[in-house]
Amino acid sequence: MEKLTKNILSQVIQTRPQQSHKGTFGKVLLIAGSANFGGAAIMAATAAVYSGAGLVSVATDPSNFTSLHAQLPEAMVLNLNNFEQVFQLLPTVDVIAIGPGLETSAANSKLLTAVLNRVQEQQYLIIDASALNLIAQNKIDLTVCQAPVVLTPHVIEWQRLSELNPPQQTFSNNQKVFSEIAPNQAALVLKGAPTHIYFNKNQSIYENTAGSPAMATGGMGDTLTGIIAGFLAQFSPWQDALLAAVFLHSYITEQLAPTHYVVLPSMIAPQLPFWMAKFATQ
Repeated sequence: MEKLTKNILSQVIQTRPQQSHKGTFGKVLLIAGSANFGGAAIMAATAAVYSGAGLVSVATDPSNFTSLHAQLPEAMVLNLNNFEQVFQLLPTVDVIAIGPGLETSAANSKLLTAVLNRVQEQQYLIIDASALNLIAQNKIDLTVCQAPVVLTPHVIEWQRLSELNPPQQTFSNNQKVFSEIAPNQAALVLKGAPTHIYFNKNQSIYENTAGSPAMATGGMGDTLTGIIAGFLAQFSPWQDALLAAVFLHSYITEQLAPTHYVVLPSMIAPQLPFWMAKFATQ
């Protein structure tokens, strides 16, 4: 196992070239936020925008349009319930993230299955939150996915997916089950204290050494999903981009925690441009 340090940030985050435009920094589609769960979509989208993604679109319930635009005018919106709209946009983006704030409904299960079958090998797919529960409930086959896949469960979501109780979630058991249920080009971000990142292809495991109890609050996972999406849209190789996103999310919390008893997810996103500029020049 390799321990992550802030060295991963200076390795991955690059100074922006002078000759660039929004397309240079990638397009992200977030499929998030059923009615009454718009906050998850807002937090994920905010993190994707602040982490530097060139263009962010959010497929969400129309009831969330006004609040999302009030909070984040940089993002575009489309109707989560209009599958034709979602499928039309899907092949034009670089990264798709699905799950934050989604209801575990039959319709969303159908949407998730369709996304898994439609993503292309040059894209990246992040599966989080309710989408993980839909996979577990409906035994959805992840191996059909042609794109690199990132799963971001916490311990209980991983229990549902892996059928491993928390005491059984050893490194070897996690790696074994993950290799059985996910495609070769896949990563597992198993969130916890500390978070561990598993890669299927080379069977490697990384431990996140950053973090604080101050980040134990709702919405942290949604913010992490947005940062991962933004990093995968911009940086390569994707495996290192993923590691840097996980570390930076926790590292910013560490910087805020000494003066904040609780670090809210909405406090992290505005800090991203500052710290990314700092590590881009190192």
